[in-house]
Amino acid sequence: MKLQRKNRRALALGALAVSGALALTACGSDDTGNTSGGDSSASADASNIKCDDASGQVLADGSSAQKNAVDAWVKQFSSACKVEINYKAGGSGAGVTAFTQGQIPWAGSDSALKPEEVTASQKVCSGGQGIDLPMVGGPIAVGYNVPGADNLVLDASTIAKIFDSKITNWNDPAIAKLNPDAKLPNLKIQAFHRSDESGTTDNFTKYLIATAKKDFPYEGGKAWQAKGGQSAPQSAGVAAQVKQTAGAIGYFELSYAKDGIKTVKIDTGASAPVEATVDNATKAIADAKVVGTGKDLALELNYSTKADGAYPMVLVTYEIVCDKGNKADTLPAVKAFLRYAASEDGQKILAENDYAPMPEDIIAKVRTTVDSLS
Repeated sequence: MKLQRKNRRALALGALAVSGALALTACGSDDTGNTSGGDSSASADASNIKCDDASGQVLADGSSAQKNAVDAWVKQFSSACKVEINYKAGGSGAGVTAFTQGQIPWAGSDSALKPEEVTASQKVCSGGQGIDLPMVGGPIAVGYNVPGADNLVLDASTIAKIFDSKITNWNDPAIAKLNPDAKLPNLKIQAFHRSDESGTTDNFTKYLIATAKKDFPYEGGKAWQAKGGQSAPQSAGVAAQVKQTAGAIGYFELSYAKDGIKTVKIDTGASAPVEATVDNATKAIADAKVVGTGKDLALELNYSTKADGAYPMVLVTYEIVCDKGNKADTLPAVKAFLRYAASEDGQKILAENDYAPMPEDIIAKVRTTVDSLS
């Protein structure tokens, strides 16, 4: 009898694992095919994952910038725990709205919760409120498709003017001055921005406002405000348009700058233009300050840094959950998943997929907070 029960349990776990993999494939197909996250170098991590009482299915939504990271985490987590994680990368705005309306137990956002969103969350977090847990970092790459320009350098002012339709051709004198050795074509600039509400847009415009307010006179936020340009949904949509459109330029998380998409180096005033890399983003994030109160760990980034090698156009993706009053049926699974994401193994996967791990002092606070969720 014991042997039969073990066999039935093994078959059930196998079925759950297969269904979880199928569900992940289905929910991820609308954003990007770049799921480089589960390569063999990370497969050994699964044995270290602590599942506790995690079971069932978890639905989540939010930041598309972190989608490739979540895919990598889910692949490892689902192979160790009998949990099906469905993360719909519909954008930060959609994720926060779904969370504050009680539709999902966890959301991803590239912007910390606003005061009114915290207030809204108190209606679904019984006796608590929504908090921000910084989990994923990375540079916002400015990708471009300009024949003949292989090492394009731009500064904040020029980027601002391009995305506000004040510079409209690639051979503009302002671009030529920053790239004296480039053969810039007489080609119209096709600037692409996000069509959905996006934390990537929020952080991209925060950088421009902090460093080139005169050339980008907008309030900023998740919704695009500047004049002109073209739009595409989610990070994958903007990256796809840049790849296929001659003269295009757009912004997206570095993990989407694949398949030949070139990225801009930024002239920050440092000794040399800074490239969008994981290491250079980590240098900038390390300069951030925790400004959240209580268990909230919202960060204040220094977008105007001029430190050598610090890439200033960065974002931090927060996992948003209730500090108290989480739904009992999903709390064990959400807690186990976030514990793994914040673990040494989970953060290591980020670097393998073009994301920046959180600095140690910040991720240590995240681990403590995740353990305290109730």
